[in-house]
Amino acid sequence: MRFSSGNICKSKCNILFMTKQHMRLVLPISKCFKLSKLGARRFKITSSWNPGFGHCYVTDKAVARLRDRWMEFQGIKNWEGLLDPLDDDLRKEILRYGEFVEAAYRCFDFDMSSPTYATCLYPKSSMLTDCGLDKTGYKVVKNLYATCVVQMPRWTKKMFPNLVSPRSSWIGYVAVCHDAKEIARLGRRDVVIAYRGTATSSEWLENLRATLTCLPDDMTTSDENFDQPMVQSGLLNLYTTNTQCDQSLQDTIREEIGKIVDKYSDEPLSITITGHSLGAALATLTACDITTKFSNTPIVSVVSFGGPRVGNKSFRCQLEKNGTNVLRIVNSDDPITKVPGFVIDNDIDDMVEKGTTHVASTGMPSWLQKCMENTQWVYAEVGKELRLSSKDLCPQIINKGNIATCHNLKTYLHLVDNFVKVEHKREKPIDCSG
Repeated sequence: MRFSSGNICKSKCNILFMTKQHMRLVLPISKCFKLSKLGARRFKITSSWNPGFGHCYVTDKAVARLRDRWMEFQGIKNWEGLLDPLDDDLRKEILRYGEFVEAAYRCFDFDMSSPTYATCLYPKSSMLTDCGLDKTGYKVVKNLYATCVVQMPRWTKKMFPNLVSPRSSWIGYVAVCHDAKEIARLGRRDVVIAYRGTATSSEWLENLRATLTCLPDDMTTSDENFDQPMVQSGLLNLYTTNTQCDQSLQDTIREEIGKIVDKYSDEPLSITITGHSLGAALATLTACDITTKFSNTPIVSVVSFGGPRVGNKSFRCQLEKNGTNVLRIVNSDDPITKVPGFVIDNDIDDMVEKGTTHVASTGMPSWLQKCMENTQWVYAEVGKELRLSSKDLCPQIINKGNIATCHNLKTYLHLVDNFVKVEHKREKPIDCSG
């Protein structure tokens, strides 16, 4: 997708991001076990936070625009007319949700020598303030944990005796907007579910389990017109696995969302699920589960950053049928967004006949495409895509071949924050190398 020049960003607030420790790939990278413990660092908000809280200045007109159009920004019209060019108010909302993901990284204890490794660094009551994301109008109501099925091979314990990989790790949180002024500004009470990306070695191993597996019956809607919805097996395991001591992520989500929906059933409500990398994939799966499990859910939206592919075409159809709105923020130079598996577009109609063989725009013969459709490696893109490129804003990343930085959450937020300004003004490329 090519974006034309559009609105000029009027915000002059700066974003101060975390270090390279905030790069969490879906696949292992070099030096992945040398992460130091994160401390709380303060950073400014560049988004559409309540001006009464002392953040970026937002005019009354802008506040009214957000309050009146919040359903559009949540994808009720599939973001039509908002992405090309990128609407400035939507851009601010994307950044706002990106900062909730940033907070999930800041709160996670990456120090493998710490007795609290893979847990949350801060108490729930002050989590957002302690990690630097204060005065948001949101309150954390639930910590989220994911459990891995796979165990580290025995040989790794001999070769890497200091390598620790807990089965259950803190992976995010649920926060509810509770401030009256912020609720009025947003036009509804918003619930945020935020996920971090891959952090432990067991999670990396789960990511490698890329074959498709059927969704369980309690996560599917019966429809004879569709085949069985299937998703990446490692991802499903992370979401549904429990132990004698640990509740599954799925059960925690269902329990908490049930309470929230019942508590606020008499007022406008939205559920926004956001995440980066592995967290982006979990966000999509969580949205599917919520919209399938609950018949009385409010509008459910996903705003994801750098997510891999999640499931097959039937999975996508189920999301669409349930009314789940998915906005994927994609860096076209980020290879993680292209894995796992192949993508076959069954709606392709621009076929070119060559003798007796038909070759689709995918570049493969129809017989090969048919064979691939019958394998467990065929994935489908879901939702609406906002595609950006490091080549335009951060060419030094591409020149250095720094694929890891292309996947960095910091890079994603830079691309979103500066896209309109750079596209319109042709300013100097931004340094996203960290």
